[in-house]
Formats: sequence, C-alpha cells, structure tokens
Amino acid sequence: QVQLVESGGGSVEVGGSLRLSCTASESISSIRPMGWYRQVAGKEREFVARITSFGTKDYADSVKGRFTISRDSAKNTIHLQMNSLKSEDAAIYFCNLEHGKFGVYWGQGTQVTVSS
Repeated sequence: QVQLVESGGGSVEVGGSLRLSCTASESISSIRPMGWYRQVAGKEREFVARITSFGTKDYADSVKGRFTISRDSAKNTIHLQMNSLKSEDAAIYFCNLEHGKFGVYWGQGTQVTVSS
C-alpha cells in the first residue's frame, strides 16, 4: 500500500506564499497521476491541482495563476507552490495518488492557515 506524507503547511498572511510537499513511499508515484485537494470543515473536499507522469497539469479555476504543481520523480515527491494566498485558501490540504484499478491513495493532510 502506498503511503503519502505531506509537509510544508503552516500559517501565513494574506498575500504570502507556502510550498507544500508530498512524498510517496513507492516509486510508483513517478508513473501515476498525483494531485492536491483541500477541505474546509463542514464542506466537501475540493480539487486544487493535478499532475500526470507526462507533466500535464490541471488547476482549479480558483488557484490558476497563483498555484503551481510540480513533481520530482527521482524523489517520489510532488510540490504545490502557493503564492498570493487568500483567506479562502485556508484549509487542510491533502495529497493523492491515482493508482488505477487499485484506487486512490490519500495523505493525512497538512493545515494551511491564512490570516489577514
């Protein structure tokens, strides 16, 4: 079973930046799509960004132009660079890995707090 560990969350002021990282326990991550979702208490988890093994990237409209997803296949890691953070970006951010017929794996989440 693939383990995903997120890091890099924290507290930042509006307009600030944070860089999240997610490291997978297996090299399978280099050939599977991975991505980021976020969740606020009382709301459903929402898509943020996704990257395929070919480097194709997708973003939620709400983060386009501000967030950048990237991957370091040699380290089984993806990153989410978050710039120009807004108060509405505050959430728990979850990393995931799409493992085909084996389903989707999730990390434990990392908290992002944005204060004004």
